[in-house]
Amino acid sequence: MKYSVSILVIFFLLFSCDSTKNTVKSNGDLLSIAASDTLRIANDSIEYEIIIIEPGFNSWLISQPPKTFYGIDYLETRNQIYVSEYNRRVYSPGFSKRLYEQEINYDPNVRYGLEVNYLLFNYFNYFEVTYKQKLR
Repeated sequence: MKYSVSILVIFFLLFSCDSTKNTVKSNGDLLSIAASDTLRIANDSIEYEIIIIEPGFNSWLISQPPKTFYGIDYLETRNQIYVSEYNRRVYSPGFSKRLYEQEINYDPNVRYGLEVNYLLFNYFNYFEVTYKQKLR
């Protein structure tokens, strides 16, 4: 694997244990949405994977502007800022380990594509609103 990204953002919801999944094939990516608010996107060539397990994220995502609303350059720039600040907080003792559990491996030199950047961007927006955190 030349380029690899594993983004795992985990927040467990104690009362959601539904294993029902819908799968949609889209632009060479496999998108799985579980009823328990798990979102997984994986490239067919296994160069990257993004998994978001967050209560309420899927329903929140539906209310956001479509992927084509933002340009890819805008999303990549915003994600670089968000990831940098998020990762700084992962290793900083002054921030909650329940919110900032694991580092996000996002390489600004890799073109992850619109779908991954769109979902990551929206996850950070959801994270800021839900947990009242400012990552900018």
